[in-house]
Amino acid sequence: MSERHLASERVGQFFVETDSGRDRLDYTEYGTGDKWVVLLPGLLMPRRMHDHLARTLASAGAHVVTLDFLGHGRSDQPDDPFGYSVSSFARQVVALLDELGAAQAVVGGTSLGANVALEVAAIAPDRVRGLILEMPVLDNALEVAIVAFAPLLLGARVFPFAFSGIRFLSRRVPRGVVPWWLGIGLDTVDHKPGPLASYVHGLFFGRVAPPRAERRRITAPALVVGHPRDLLHPASDAAMVADELPNATLVTATSILEWRRKPERLDLVTTKFVLDSWRPARRARRTGA
Repeated sequence: MSERHLASERVGQFFVETDSGRDRLDYTEYGTGDKWVVLLPGLLMPRRMHDHLARTLASAGAHVVTLDFLGHGRSDQPDDPFGYSVSSFARQVVALLDELGAAQAVVGGTSLGANVALEVAAIAPDRVRGLILEMPVLDNALEVAIVAFAPLLLGARVFPFAFSGIRFLSRRVPRGVVPWWLGIGLDTVDHKPGPLASYVHGLFFGRVAPPRAERRRITAPALVVGHPRDLLHPASDAAMVADELPNATLVTATSILEWRRKPERLDLVTTKFVLDSWRPARRARRTGA
């Protein structure tokens, strides 16, 4: 049995007050201890997309939590655009830390999750021990993001039956009999058309990430992972935020598939970053007069 599977795993849930009411959020804990790490999913994806990394970090001694934002995975999916924004997702992460009694955590995510991690560092800097930012979506991705996601909003509003049909078919496929990443893809399209349209509407008209001036004030150590040849997550965005953050390290993946198919190198870099983030800061030596 691989060592990473020895860490305990527990599923939990808590409730947050939103404009739509009182909504449930689901999360999974891996491991124990005070070296907290929170991993956040990409756009519309479930938290289990980070199962492998969570288990890897937990086996190294971290206490890892993966979260389904509102509208993701097993969490509630209200039909209200005011419930969906990067800012509201960041507040949900802070609420999760409060629920767990975690004073600080290394906060990381992929795509949308990276943007939310940046937002957490902007609104609650004292809660962030470090940042893991894989392929953030910033200024250089604007045009491609509009082209990619505007049809989702239009289609869910005008042709809701088509999205209901896709959801119906995806739910007919047992997740245990398909490859793991195919199961993640099926979970990603498992959205009712009303909440899906509200979700995209909220993201379009809300704050996508902290602006440059705020990003430059984020002092937490950061590991930034960029991908070449990725139009939606251009390497230039990763390089830009790594240059803006005063304590950032940029790592370039061979492709978007590296961390999914051959994760060993990036797992090792990330594990070292997490453990280093939790090492006590060295006190400056006092010298005699």
